[in-house]
Amino acid sequence: MTKIYEALAEAFVAEGVDTQFALMGDGNMHWSTAMAALPGIQTIHVRHEHCTVAAATAYTAATGKIATASVTCGPGLTQLMTALPAAVRARLPMVVFAGEAPIGAKFYTQHIDQAPLVTGTGAHYIAAHSVPRMMDYVREAFHVAKYERRPVVLGIPYDLQKVEHTSNEPYQTSAMYYPKSGRAYPDPAMVADVVERLAKAKRPIIIGGRGVAYAGAREAVMKLADRSGALLANTLPMRGLFHDHEFNVGIPGSYFTALGKEMFEAADVVVAVGCSLSYYVGGGHYFTKACTIQLDDAPRGLRDGQKAADIYLKCDALVGVEALSAGLDKKLGAGKPTSAAIRSKELAHRIATEPADAMPFEIEPGLLDPRDAISALDAAIPKDWDIVGGTGHQAFWLAQMRGRPADRFTTIREFGAVGNGLSYAMGVAAARRQGRDGKLVLIEGDGGFLFHIQELETIKRHGLRMLICVMNDAGYGSEFHKLRADNVDDSQAIFGRPKFEEIAKGFGLRGHEIREGDLAKIPKLFADFCAQGESEIWNIQISDKVTAPIIRQTIKRGHGKM
Repeated sequence: MTKIYEALAEAFVAEGVDTQFALMGDGNMHWSTAMAALPGIQTIHVRHEHCTVAAATAYTAATGKIATASVTCGPGLTQLMTALPAAVRARLPMVVFAGEAPIGAKFYTQHIDQAPLVTGTGAHYIAAHSVPRMMDYVREAFHVAKYERRPVVLGIPYDLQKVEHTSNEPYQTSAMYYPKSGRAYPDPAMVADVVERLAKAKRPIIIGGRGVAYAGAREAVMKLADRSGALLANTLPMRGLFHDHEFNVGIPGSYFTALGKEMFEAADVVVAVGCSLSYYVGGGHYFTKACTIQLDDAPRGLRDGQKAADIYLKCDALVGVEALSAGLDKKLGAGKPTSAAIRSKELAHRIATEPADAMPFEIEPGLLDPRDAISALDAAIPKDWDIVGGTGHQAFWLAQMRGRPADRFTTIREFGAVGNGLSYAMGVAAARRQGRDGKLVLIEGDGGFLFHIQELETIKRHGLRMLICVMNDAGYGSEFHKLRADNVDDSQAIFGRPKFEEIAKGFGLRGHEIREGDLAKIPKLFADFCAQGESEIWNIQISDKVTAPIIRQTIKRGHGKM
């Protein structure tokens, strides 16, 4: 007879899962083994439970498919408490298979009430305690994950997994629950109001978020921008969404370029399509002169403790944007211009040539300006390669890399948690193994990279090939810059410069150090990496004197003030 853990594995595959990230323990080892034995399943065994969820999160972001993470009960589950809220905040779905303590045991040392821990992160928890309803639990897990776009943890007692599965009914997937309601159309009166404002706007800007990608509305948004004379911008998770448009001013809010900040501060209408208008995107403290319009299928008036927008257009992104373009044609006549006067040849030239940040800093001998290092990497790495960005002080500069499409750039930082970069890179590497193996670069800070450096062994063992560029400023950059601004001793945030190139060799990988004067060698080093089959680490020694604009803004406002 088939065991329940075998039937559960087959149900996950029926739901479309083709990759699992696992760390085995009593509570999940039978299920994980059964999954690995099924045709077409890729199994990545990691060295820390946190990394199962983080890698699965990036896999979903890179592919649009649901990967699964698998951990044991008790301490295996508690290790997920930082990775889960990152996926929740990014609205990236996944299903985590978690063991629970044996339901029939009188005592079990790893027992803990798992549901409150999971729900406290914003994820959904399903306690699968009924043998006859096991397949119902799986359907519910995948339905909630897909429909609500958030992680679901399916907790199944260890002893119930080994019970015989007696049902002869074929598994029916969660697709049976998904409502086919079609695209949501906007209110015509609201469309007319927004069209009126776009027609009169002198300096309009349109921001695109993940909702644009989900709706397949990228081309329609660019058409609306051209029709209305607006500039384009994209949220950080979708940086590069309009990378090939000459009037794309990049990321708004915390990750403004100097030119982007100038443009948004002067904007009179800002239309946010498929993005949440969070505090860090715009908030009301970045473009205060503009009438802000949110076009979204689920707009929220209150976001991060403040008013999100002035006008809300509730609809599907594609349908809504097309309605606005058609409305402008109807109001003004096809081809007739709006009042917009923000575009010019001079501005296009500035967008193409001006650096993201030109603040001068004195660089210590032997070290590099991180902006120069990123520029050199940007020039050497082909535009169709995947870039994975970590979090932390160094992340501002890598987000300014030019000409890279959104589907080749992965950054998940809605929770602000450092230490995920290596795990995210593993998820993307697993997603790209068919046809694009090895065409991946992780750019991470030294502090964040050290969080889960044990995963270098996972990379080696599974043959996940990537180039890891560690921007090494000898400590936690965000913290020591803020301490210095407060005239407080910064030594507790500085930890020296580990020899990552030697650490790489200890894991059986390759490594190089890059210092002042070495930038000209990067094309040759990159060609050498491409010519061989091993992952490698570049230990890029950067100055700790260069402060990112986002930190300068934070210091100016006062630390932690929202």
